[in-house]
Formats: sequence, C-alpha cells, structure tokens
Amino acid sequence: MLEMKVLSVIADVSSGFSMLLTDMDQKVILPVGIGPFEAQSIAIAVQGEEPPRPLTHDLLKSVCDSLGAAVEKVVITDAREGVFYAEVHLQQDGRSLVLDSRPSDAVALAVRCGCPIYMSPKLVEFTYKFEDIVTQE
Repeated sequence: MLEMKVLSVIADVSSGFSMLLTDMDQKVILPVGIGPFEAQSIAIAVQGEEPPRPLTHDLLKSVCDSLGAAVEKVVITDAREGVFYAEVHLQQDGRSLVLDSRPSDAVALAVRCGCPIYMSPKLVEFTYKFEDIVTQE
C-alpha cells in the first residue's frame, strides 16, 4: 500500500471537481473526480476551517466517536470503468470493520479523523508523475 495525502481539491471546467492525492514523497499524483459537495467538505477540512453547522462527514465522524469506533485508515482499492472504489477501516471493541465507500467520502472522513489514506499498488497506472504536473504550470 502506498500512503497518500490530499494535495489539493480543484475545479475543472470539463469534469467538475477533482481531489488530487499525492504520495508522501510527492512523486506521484492520483486525480479522482468528485462531486461539488464532497469537494467542499474535503477543502474545508484540509484548510482546518469549521463549518457553521456540521457537514455530513462531520456527522459520520461524530457517529463513529459516539459508538466508540476509531477510523483506522481508508484505502483507495480499485478503479473499474473510470470509477474509483474505497474502503473505510474501523476498529470498535477489538473488532475490525471494513465499509465500502466512495473515495471522496472516505477521504473527507480521513481528513477529519487524522487517519492515513492509502492507495492500492495496482492503481499506480492511474497516477501521474508529480514533476510532470508541476512543470506544466
């Protein structure tokens, strides 16, 4: 597994929004298309802002906390026909739970919980070299 972090959330005229995930050494970037509400939720959490009312991902974190479940990690697991898949890994009372998730929801939760984000090695074919992206600007 390759540990990732949120590099940025960007608006793209042609495809809406994308979250850009990068490895910890900033060698590769994984762009994942996301919806506008998820983009806002991730951006708010990454910037350390506090929304006036809890967003859906804040509610999910609160539910996990109230039930004594710790978000251990999230994993971007697969991509099929242009759609990415993810899992949220929880620990509760000595039990491991794995929940199917959209990557955007998993990442929005991970940023709030401060847990690691991983990418399956098989997804490396969907990444770009960091240096290629940065030098184009």
